[in-house]
Amino acid sequence: MRQPLDSEALHEALVTSGSPWTGLDVHPALGSTNAEAARLAAPYRVVVTDHQQAGRGRMGRTWVTPPHTSVTLSVLLPAPALRRGWMPLVTGLAVRDGIAEVASLASGLKWPNDVLLPADDERKVCGILCELQPNGVVVGLGINVDQTREELPVDTATSLRLAGAPEVRREDLVVAVLTHLARWHAQLQGGPATRAGVQEAYREACLTIGRDVELHVTGGPPRLAHAVGVDDEGRLVVAGAAGEYAVAAGDVVHVRSHRR
Repeated sequence: MRQPLDSEALHEALVTSGSPWTGLDVHPALGSTNAEAARLAAPYRVVVTDHQQAGRGRMGRTWVTPPHTSVTLSVLLPAPALRRGWMPLVTGLAVRDGIAEVASLASGLKWPNDVLLPADDERKVCGILCELQPNGVVVGLGINVDQTREELPVDTATSLRLAGAPEVRREDLVVAVLTHLARWHAQLQGGPATRAGVQEAYREACLTIGRDVELHVTGGPPRLAHAVGVDDEGRLVVAGAAGEYAVAAGDVVHVRSHRR
């Protein structure tokens, strides 16, 4: 039986002494958690919904989640200009860690904003959208938890249930992901050695590095290239016909012979 989120349990677990989270708003339904977090403009205040009705993805895409099946949340986080390119990347690390902790599933990261599950043919279980604001970055994420195959919009998507974790309690996943996000975000704001550790952790988790990819950049046709790394600014470094170059934004498709 799919149940609504327990807002009291979430508040008690997250808004505690020593935690960076200053508040928690749980909505039965909401158009976009990112839009609500931007409207509130309150750093470290978490916005969660049981039913996102007009979610916004990268490159203008929209999406809807069935009620009580996903973790959909956003929060405004401070981020110096030089760190902002890393915000979606460290969010991916937090989601990876939260899924491992709560669902005991291994996951990998597709640059710059997707979390994939090898247990279900590297299908996408989570999308991340970071949007610049005057006082920081709104970090939004949506994790598919309980959807069936028929409830997902595309064949390249999956859920924790479909990957072998059918009994995940969404409250536990929210708490785990936000706990890891607080840790990775704090490390990203640290000194050079600490930031270097974050960068190395992402490179080790990134499934894109070493793959042939199709780059989709706004205003241009798709380009084929080979991903060779992620630089210190969080950009994907690729090798193409003209040599190596860095890509700061865009969508990436992993080129695979049997699917996509």
